Amino acid sequence: MRLDLTGKVALVTGSTQGIGRAIAAGLARAGATVAVNGRKPDGVAAAIDTLREHGEFIAAPGDVSTDDGTAEVLAAVPRVDVLVNNLGIFGAQEPLEITDDEWRRYFEVNVLSAVRLTRAYLPAMTDRGWGRIQYIASDSAIVTPTEMIHYGMSKTSLLAVARGFAKAAAGTGVTVNSVIAGPTHTGGVEEFVYQLVDRNLPWEQAQHEFMLKHRPQSLLQRLIEPEEIANMVVYLASPLASATTGGALRVDGGYVDAIVP
Repeated sequence: MRLDLTGKVALVTGSTQGIGRAIAAGLARAGATVAVNGRKPDGVAAAIDTLREHGEFIAAPGDVSTDDGTAEVLAAVPRVDVLVNNLGIFGAQEPLEITDDEWRRYFEVNVLSAVRLTRAYLPAMTDRGWGRIQYIASDSAIVTPTEMIHYGMSKTSLLAVARGFAKAAAGTGVTVNSVIAGPTHTGGVEEFVYQLVDRNLPWEQAQHEFMLKHRPQSLLQRLIEPEEIANMVVYLASPLASATTGGALRVDGGYVDAIVP
């Protein structure tokens, strides 16, 4: 299959590291010009330096969980054909110790940032008759983890947001989907793993213990690599996925114990 995005402009939020950076690289390899986003200009510039071998990139710094930061990104990238709402925060916390401020922060960063950008870019996509919007959700959207209920709540919300905006874009040539990512190997997840297992363990042993004790449903029985998530995102962004919209597509290593999401 040829996943050709030549001439398209893509924006990936939270793309200076981890899954976001892998998605940015994958979209660029398919021919898109990719806007790399992070809160700090220096971090965005450093990420682009590591990505240049994959294709063409532009800088789009700004904290999209805020109105001012979103305005900065919109000014840097006024036209977007492919919007990937990847930005997200996570962390383990005892359920009854999550404060109101933390509940609000998770919703602001993980959900409203994506809604805000969708509201900004969707009208022009529908006018042009082509566009792709994706939300990077999580297995936690379906299998709520007791150690981070606030995170699970935010990812469940993204499934509803994606389905709703897909209906809003019905018949326009714009597709809207969510991607349910399973436990994925990133720097942030390594730190998360060590919050739950013995920090003195070597990484491979720590990962094994984490999967065994905290993610035993995984059929893959290992953490997913960011590039494996990116492969699904690039496909959904391509013209070949023109009939896939309103969906919640799983790249979860079989973690969610269901035939369909």
